[in-house]
Amino acid sequence: MGIFRYDLYKSPNVGIFAKSNDNMVLLPYGYAETKSKKLIDYLEVNPVFVSIAGNRLIGPMVVLNNKGMILPSLASDEEIAYIKQVTGLKVERLESNHTAIGNLISANDYGAIVSPLFKSEFDKQIEDILGVPVHTMSIADFNQTGSMLVSNNYGAGIHPNASEKEIEIVSSILKVDVEPLTINGGVPYLSSGIICNSKSLVVGNMTTGPELIMLSRGFKM
Repeated sequence: MGIFRYDLYKSPNVGIFAKSNDNMVLLPYGYAETKSKKLIDYLEVNPVFVSIAGNRLIGPMVVLNNKGMILPSLASDEEIAYIKQVTGLKVERLESNHTAIGNLISANDYGAIVSPLFKSEFDKQIEDILGVPVHTMSIADFNQTGSMLVSNNYGAGIHPNASEKEIEIVSSILKVDVEPLTINGGVPYLSSGIICNSKSLVVGNMTTGPELIMLSRGFKM
């Protein structure tokens, strides 16, 4: 358990290429297993190598907690069948024109914060798949809720411009304390540079010492 700096494809934007829960980390199909060993050890999970709509950008295309997984409308039947088989999770496609759903939904095992861009159209489906209540809101005047907020079952980080009221609402839905944070030397779009579960936090290798201290506080690591 702890916080670890890492890079994927020599990029500090680790959250773009991977997403984790407490049992597995989704990694791009074709990514070398030897390169993934450190990440797997950090997160204490098993690797699952996948593509989503033939794409290696896993993070923006996936919503995940320990109960279920949501994939975009572009995900193929073969991809969904494979992911169901290897993960044992409830996996469904969200039939929305918005395909970067990982940038629009943030969830843990207690709740989900959903972008207003969905106009509450998919709330019931999201609740059913993830097994949590849903709340629709923007954060810091951005509709890309999933980009602004990252959480595990012990804490959460939010865009530093989020209001006190927004922090209060997010905390009440996700049932965790919420801290304004940045990663990779001041980047406020947290999901781009974080892979986390309830065991560990992996952040981009440009994340500074002071940011690591704040991340440790925010995610209770």
